[in-house]
Amino acid sequence: MPMTAATDDNDTLTYRAATPEDGAALWRLVRDAGTLELNSAYFYLIFATDFGETCLIAERDGVTVGAVVGYRPPRDPDAAFVWQVGVAPQMRGKGMGKKLLREWLKLPGVRDARWMTATITADNVPSQKLFKAVARDLGVDCTDHPHFTENLFPEPHEAERLYRIGPFAQP
Repeated sequence: MPMTAATDDNDTLTYRAATPEDGAALWRLVRDAGTLELNSAYFYLIFATDFGETCLIAERDGVTVGAVVGYRPPRDPDAAFVWQVGVAPQMRGKGMGKKLLREWLKLPGVRDARWMTATITADNVPSQKLFKAVARDLGVDCTDHPHFTENLFPEPHEAERLYRIGPFAQP
């Protein structure tokens, strides 16, 4: 069931869980954002299909302008993992990342999570600030610790730290 909220400029956005039909739009959003690591189109089809209840789509006039791609890690069932937060170029500078994450926490597949997690590289200061701001706004802690070291990647890649926001009160 779609949820709606107003943006700062009074445009109405619709927030909803992803469906298989959203796979291509997710891929295009990430590609066009230009700031995220683009995965294969198949990856986004799988996430929109198999993890649709943990992936958020934000639309304006039927066009995808934001998304959160995420899932519930089997080894940490109390957590909801954020894979990517994508914001269309025309929506930047409007606090969209924070809005997306707050709406994401309302999805049926996410709302009972006690923690929000994500991995972030040391050079990705905007994502670090985003997660710290969301934690501050929600009145919970944000911690980080080493997670994926450089030697785990098959080709050169910066280490990824695990950010953990919470705990959230149970609904």
